[in-house]
Amino acid sequence: MSLAIGVDIGGTKVLGAVVDDEGKVLGEARRETPADDVSGVHTRIIEVITELRETHEVTSVGIGAAGWIDAARSTVLFAPNLAWRNEPLRDRIAADVDLPVVVENDANVAAWAEFRYGAARDADSALLFTVGTGIGGGAVIDGRLLRGAHGVAAEFGHMLAVPDGHICGCGRHGCIEQYASGSALVRFARELAAESPDKAVALLELAGGDVAAIDGPMVTTAAQDGDPVSREAFTRIGGYLGEGLADMAQAFDPETLVIGGGVIEAGDLLLDPARASYEKALSARSRLPVADVRAAQLGVHAGVIGAADLSRVS
Repeated sequence: MSLAIGVDIGGTKVLGAVVDDEGKVLGEARRETPADDVSGVHTRIIEVITELRETHEVTSVGIGAAGWIDAARSTVLFAPNLAWRNEPLRDRIAADVDLPVVVENDANVAAWAEFRYGAARDADSALLFTVGTGIGGGAVIDGRLLRGAHGVAAEFGHMLAVPDGHICGCGRHGCIEQYASGSALVRFARELAAESPDKAVALLELAGGDVAAIDGPMVTTAAQDGDPVSREAFTRIGGYLGEGLADMAQAFDPETLVIGGGVIEAGDLLLDPARASYEKALSARSRLPVADVRAAQLGVHAGVIGAADLSRVS
């Protein structure tokens, strides 16, 4: 049995895990991320790897990082929530741990994990949309992770959804990230609650009567309790998400489309409107096969599982 360490690095935590060749997590270690301190993040990664190696013999390390990774899977070109800028992460970590190291985008490693061991394990081609604060993406086509010429393919969150729409963090206007993400869910809920407070009684009660205090978990809780405004907010982001899924189905013709990220914890509140919008957008293809839309299965472990597995196969 071959064991590898996967490390998932985000803006708040460094999560590491020992993963076997069947995708099973055998042990975990976690540290907080000092997001504005490059050397501090490096130290936390080494601490996590060292702790896990004390109890397991491993052959490689895979790192999933929220950012743009170069084509060589070596350098973090830019990380929006960390201080990395052209950071030679692979070589720095490899020098300290004396193991082969692979660095990959966090959505890509999650997509690989779902393809290998999760919701898309029966497919040859699959796409993952990670719906959280923003939207990330990963694509596995004919069994290979699609990375593009510069290592930054499958940025699904920055497809155009609304011409001249809300400005996005990437600088464009109208990206789907501004209409189908967790941030969009909150924005829609706040707007609707301000317009129709009589239809947002449950939501406003959770927010202490303050529209500006509404957050994502509140919207989910209220929607589960039948709050009309919260349900409408999910319908709106699901509608935009379904249209984006349809665009990607047309472009890549995958067998499976997987929705992951934190917002998928709302389950059918998001999946039902997304599937309805997706099917409507592809109604003209009724005589042709189209991809299934599925919820991700690996949850918070997708990043470490995918990163560990990629370190073995790369």
